Amino acid sequence: MLRLTEVKLSLDHSESELKAAILARLGIAPDALVAYRVFRRAYDARKPSHIFFIYTLDVEVRDEAAVLQRHRGDRHIGPAPDTTYRHVTRARPDETRRPIVIGTGPCGLFAGLVLAQMGFKPIILERGKIVRERTRDTWSLWRQGRLNPESNVQFGEGGAGTFSDGKLYSQIKDPRHLGRKVLEEFVLAGAPEEILYVSKPHIGTFRLVKMVENLRATMLALGAEIRFQSKVEEVLIDTDATGRRQVRGVRLADGQVLESDHVVLAVGHSARDTFQMLHDQGVYMEAKPFSIGVRIEHPQTLIDKARFGRFAGHPLLGAADYKLVHHASNGRTAYSFCMCPGGQVVAATSEPGRVVTNGMSQYSRAERNANSGMVVDVSPETDFPGHPLAGIEFQRHWESKAFQAGGGDYRAPAQLLGDFLAGRPSTTLGSVLPSYQPGIHLTDLSLCLPDFVVEAIREALPAFGRQIRGYDMADALMTGVETRTSSPVRIKRKADDLQSINTRGLYPAGEGAGYAGGILSAGVDGIKVAEAVALSMNGLPPLPPSRKAD
Repeated sequence: MLRLTEVKLSLDHSESELKAAILARLGIAPDALVAYRVFRRAYDARKPSHIFFIYTLDVEVRDEAAVLQRHRGDRHIGPAPDTTYRHVTRARPDETRRPIVIGTGPCGLFAGLVLAQMGFKPIILERGKIVRERTRDTWSLWRQGRLNPESNVQFGEGGAGTFSDGKLYSQIKDPRHLGRKVLEEFVLAGAPEEILYVSKPHIGTFRLVKMVENLRATMLALGAEIRFQSKVEEVLIDTDATGRRQVRGVRLADGQVLESDHVVLAVGHSARDTFQMLHDQGVYMEAKPFSIGVRIEHPQTLIDKARFGRFAGHPLLGAADYKLVHHASNGRTAYSFCMCPGGQVVAATSEPGRVVTNGMSQYSRAERNANSGMVVDVSPETDFPGHPLAGIEFQRHWESKAFQAGGGDYRAPAQLLGDFLAGRPSTTLGSVLPSYQPGIHLTDLSLCLPDFVVEAIREALPAFGRQIRGYDMADALMTGVETRTSSPVRIKRKADDLQSINTRGLYPAGEGAGYAGGILSAGVDGIKVAEAVALSMNGLPPLPPSRKAD
């Protein structure tokens, strides 16, 4: 099989034109082409007047060696890499020990799935509810202002990614193609097959719900045990005379003890009480940078026109996205985060008396507004020094301010972009109608953001308007606050066996532990940790560095 890259064609090309391009690039006759498939399809929209597709193709030809020899030195033609996933080991037939996985977000799901596929029959614990019940609880907050602290956008089957845009792309290094494994499992669970080849795949919330249910069914069929509404109150740790610490199991909120020498910690970035419990037990962690800001909404048609020009609305392009960065004069960086084309802004708090925003969209991306986080970096050294959990208190402070500014009933504080730039409270909406539920309260967002964040965003918005025409329109709506961009802590682990640096048998994993950012990278990290657990349980050495996806 050959890998052919950088094949460029117009947006409205036919299948015959794609085949003809393959033949021309390889210089072969039609009968020499056995088969081909699209490995990746991206588009180049740098010039809206001339947008085209760029293909990466896997091609089967007759006399492959001769074709390779003829194109020797062409970096766009070569052998196709093997992307097949192979398990690193298998459980022994007499294996009775069971690893524990805490959390059913993307990281926990893939850690549990891969362990189950290898025969280790993991016990998977989730503090929240199954995804359908969790969805009803989430709607109760959105529609009626009623929060369930244990079942919401952050907690429950599927994790925070279930109520998101369902983006499935990442910038992680992935030499073993573990991301491909994640995508293939998603397709088996019901995702559209196009996620295997489009350049920026996404799924959307409604489809994610069904996929999570199917992944659960697969794990159960493989011997996994999944317990919902099973909050871990304590990780049981033995310490010997030399100070060596070893996990021995967990204690649940109902008092039940589950024994295990291998515990995967995949709790997500909002498990603040769990972080506190682990810190109190001496598990090493440190504060890490994250970002805070607002959600900003524009008409999706404005973004489509600015990005795609005359091709706006083309069915193969879909709703346009964007990625923006501005290095402000105060030394901070303001940037777009988790952009959701054709989506909505959602209430994402997990604690009473606080307001948190996030973005979500469905597979169709057909809602009237585009929304994105507009956030500014914060760091432990500058903004919350002195304690590993200080970032959590920093988040809570501004989330509480947002709750107060929004009226104290889970409405979110909001402000028109023009008023934000002018430093005056908003009193009436403009042309952009809010999508946030359970509603907004127009006010002054500087009441619930640090001064340096306000300063950096005010400087960034006109600069972004020069990149995307109309981005700094006065009627664009800003809703606060966005605080859960990533985990405020890193639970450090060793680079070789992925165990906590001071507690053997504990495997910090995914976004909550500071090792992922988004659905795909969290799933990849879950696979890596599952492999590390399996190798340890079988008494085998860790994978060598050359086989790790850092």
